Amino acid sequence: MSFRIRASRPDDLEALYEMAKLTGGGFTNLPADRDALAGKLATSSEAFANTGDELADETFVLVLENTETGAVRGTCQLMTQVGQQWPFYSYRLNTLTQYSQELDRTVRAEMLNLVTDLEGCSEVGGLFLHPNERAGGLGLLLARSRYLFIASHRARFAERVIAELRGIIDDRGGSPFWDNVAGRFFGMSFEQADNYNSLNGNRFIADLMPKHPIYVDMLGEEAKKVIGLPHPTGRAAMRMLEKEGFAYEGYVDIFDGGPTMIARTDRVKSVAGSVSGSLSSTSLENGVPSLVSTGALSDFRCAYAEVEVSDDGSIGVDEAAALTLEVTVGDPVAVVSR
Repeated sequence: MSFRIRASRPDDLEALYEMAKLTGGGFTNLPADRDALAGKLATSSEAFANTGDELADETFVLVLENTETGAVRGTCQLMTQVGQQWPFYSYRLNTLTQYSQELDRTVRAEMLNLVTDLEGCSEVGGLFLHPNERAGGLGLLLARSRYLFIASHRARFAERVIAELRGIIDDRGGSPFWDNVAGRFFGMSFEQADNYNSLNGNRFIADLMPKHPIYVDMLGEEAKKVIGLPHPTGRAAMRMLEKEGFAYEGYVDIFDGGPTMIARTDRVKSVAGSVSGSLSSTSLENGVPSLVSTGALSDFRCAYAEVEVSDDGSIGVDEAAALTLEVTVGDPVAVVSR
């Protein structure tokens, strides 16, 4: 396969901008705004240039590149420590149980509580694959390459990692959840709030969002039935996250009500299952379909490959993958089975 994941560069701006215009809204990490994307790429370049091992507030942007044409056809991101510049808000769905002895009746009410419980976590997000490339497992390559990046730079990431999935958005680009909850207080449409958040962050939420719990039963039916549900285009992503060990624990996005998935970083399947070693051969007999990564920071690359791991820890990959990854015998590589 002629596709690989690599670190983003400032000259990827136009490719990212063209993809951002295809997202359909609700995609905060990939705004269709050149200045915002240029700023994100500049921030990513600073993160790749930092060779330290400290945990800090950084963003890494990776891209999917067709090595035959040089075209960028997808992207994904890693945020190392959310909630450092401004609070990282979520709604937590809880149940309040009350009992009346006089009436001998128990009442249970679901409530949305505005919390910052997930502040300090790392986040994987910003995954977008060009519609013309949604075949051959390229979405899975984008998603899982992030975990090999984490495994190779473990000290740069927190003990927990989250993934926010886009919630339900209707054909008009509106959000039933936003219209019934935050939209009543902000005087702006979901699209307006989403665009503002993409460009400026959610600091305005702290200023205007009501801090009291919200009783779910007081919301409209359209809002109640979408809480914690991913957008139809995100269902496959949710299944992939669950296979990696992520779980939905009642946290939802404050804008569209989409689910936030959570995992212990060291228990993520592709982090815990990755094996590192030196490339020993590009001639295989019985290769196993795998993901292979090499290089650190701005030299990071990842691709699909056929792999053999020897008892001595040396690793063989097929010749085509070695060419895609630009590795030769003796180079360090990390692998995880596909």
